[in-house]
Amino acid sequence: MRREFRLPDVGEGLTEAEIVRWHVQPGDEVKVNQIVVEIETAKSIVELPIPWAGVVAGLLAGEGETVDVGLPIIAVDTGAPDTGAPAAAEERPALAEDLVPNPPAEGAVEPGTHGSPAPKEERQAVLVGYGVKTGATKRRPRKSSAGPATPVANPERVEVAGSPALPSTGPAGGTTAEPGAAGLSRVSVLAKPPVRKLAKDLGVDLAGLTGTGPQGSITREDVHAAAGAEQAPQAIQAAQQPEERIPVKGVRKMTAQAMVGSAFTAPHVTEFLQVDVTETMEAVKRLRALPDFAEVKVSPLLLVAKAVLTAARRHPVINSAWDEAAQEIVVKHYVNLGIAAATPRGLVVPNIKSAHLLSLPDLATQLGQLAETARAGRTQPAEMAGGTITITNVGVFGVDTGTPILNPGEAAILAFGQVRDMPWVVDGELAVRKVTTLALSFDHRIVDGELGSLFLRDVGAMLEDPLRVLAWS
Repeated sequence: MRREFRLPDVGEGLTEAEIVRWHVQPGDEVKVNQIVVEIETAKSIVELPIPWAGVVAGLLAGEGETVDVGLPIIAVDTGAPDTGAPAAAEERPALAEDLVPNPPAEGAVEPGTHGSPAPKEERQAVLVGYGVKTGATKRRPRKSSAGPATPVANPERVEVAGSPALPSTGPAGGTTAEPGAAGLSRVSVLAKPPVRKLAKDLGVDLAGLTGTGPQGSITREDVHAAAGAEQAPQAIQAAQQPEERIPVKGVRKMTAQAMVGSAFTAPHVTEFLQVDVTETMEAVKRLRALPDFAEVKVSPLLLVAKAVLTAARRHPVINSAWDEAAQEIVVKHYVNLGIAAATPRGLVVPNIKSAHLLSLPDLATQLGQLAETARAGRTQPAEMAGGTITITNVGVFGVDTGTPILNPGEAAILAFGQVRDMPWVVDGELAVRKVTTLALSFDHRIVDGELGSLFLRDVGAMLEDPLRVLAWS
């Protein structure tokens, strides 16, 4: 029985997503809840599991293609796989909640974070973007239609969707035309996995090559020769092309819409404060030497985050949201601390849930995990939902300061600039000190100049003298 898996709505109101990478190819065996594809939504990269066991009959959307929610993206033959072995008895249909996770309630703790139980090992259900990947896929034995021939070590057949059908040439030609899913013709290419990866890295289409290896298989030399032939025209074309157009989609599209909405909805005010952070930098060195921080990264951002959390408790209205429909200011007595992160796919702002409850070592751990996940492009929609106040660390780019735009739904965002040596007056004498510039943007409907100034002053004071964090905690 052939079944088609349709693109689900993995986020509230999702209408489309881009196919980033397939983890399977036609002919692969798949298990229930096995990750088969990565997609990019308007917010992040999400891994999708397949809800059935069987054999992949066809990929109905190519990598880089944008697909509307509800359209089929992969076809699976759910009959007994052609391996001579019975289907696994323990496999079961995937549950709906295994496919699409709901974002956590505001202030809730994410699954798998401090204190929450780990999933049971025997349960194979995988939440989208949260679960572990299964093992490598298995392929059915390739059937030869030409009788005995010289064996090829570990050859693999790659089916390319949408390519023009080629006449069957048998083993000598290395390609055969096969009917594809949904009326698409597919060309089967004989190549080893390392050769396939090389071709992908060099941007070479295997379907257009004639293999010179055994049984017509494509070799590394074939790929390099094709790449060399293509590079010269491409270089000439690039030199003659004065402009480049980059499609606005995925995370970048969502960020652009959110920033425009924020900039033209909330009246922004930005204040600046230059701070002597010599004592903070010294405190960072001392924390790094403590056993409690041996397994985590300690950076100045950790103490900035702690200062923001402490100042938000002293000035609760800074941690608020504007409810236009109800004409109310919603003061939140918990802090989901957002940390703006630049990724290859655009700006994302994941947040640390209930950051106000964390000890300093736990906060350091959460900051490290957040940064690692963002750099890997694995930040999930639920991890970006429900933020209450944000820090953007522009100092890592060598920038002194800026005027940050509010994350939608929040009342304040703090920019932390680079720390550098500067002349500073200390006790009436000139000295060289570690200095940074803080910039606080806030929604002037909620935060007036006095409140914004008091909050920024307190953050600066705690960075000048970290002992104030203890005094005000």
